[in-house]
Amino acid sequence: MLHIYESAEDYLEAILVVQNRRGAVRSIDVANELNFSKPSVSVAMKKLRESGHIEVDADGFIHLLPSGERIAGRIYERHQILTGFFIYLGVDEAAAAADACKIEHDISDETFQRLKDHILQAMGRGEPQEK
Repeated sequence: MLHIYESAEDYLEAILVVQNRRGAVRSIDVANELNFSKPSVSVAMKKLRESGHIEVDADGFIHLLPSGERIAGRIYERHQILTGFFIYLGVDEAAAAADACKIEHDISDETFQRLKDHILQAMGRGEPQEK
């Protein structure tokens, strides 16, 4: 997998979250979601567009391209699983989400998959994947 910066992963995840919530996404929506300035988001959107992760249509709506969708989905899944696990362990929801944000970018695919398998199996929601 191509390595991209943590900040790019955060932007792509935010686009996915807003898209799931509202359907349509503009730069201002991403700025509001991440609590960033609009100029910062505009620079990031240009970089994501140039790297082939998003496209922006004539009306200013942002669309994830296949590579951006894969990255956003990967990070979002990690965030959801880790946050849920930390809450299950008794961690406050805000702290759980903040900690998940820190870990979701750095944990290896193998370690995350084993952790996910364990969590889902312990909660009776699935079978482990093959190694």
